[in-house]
Amino acid sequence: MEKGEKKIRQEDCNEDNLGQGVLTLTNKRVAFDKTRGRIMDFAKKFGDTVLDVQLDKITKVWKEGFIIKKVCITADTTDGQKTFKFGVLGTGSWLKSIQNAKESQ
Repeated sequence: MEKGEKKIRQEDCNEDNLGQGVLTLTNKRVAFDKTRGRIMDFAKKFGDTVLDVQLDKITKVWKEGFIIKKVCITADTTDGQKTFKFGVLGTGSWLKSIQNAKESQ
């Protein structure tokens, strides 16, 4: 993390295209790190950071789903505008946290 950056939330989740990982929200960015786990000893290892988006690059935040709920963001990336859908617990509170972090920037 950068100087002055504070972690707001972090949770294991699944992104529709990126797979299993850990979603992290800080006061400056949203990051998603891939993880690998072993069932035999319940070990989990962090892999590469596959998503690292500054909050000012996020253009839209919403939640969707009826049975399987997701918090979604659309952001400007180096590859153009992309949408990411994260299956987290408490999509409403994640939505508010991301919106509040964007507003307080």
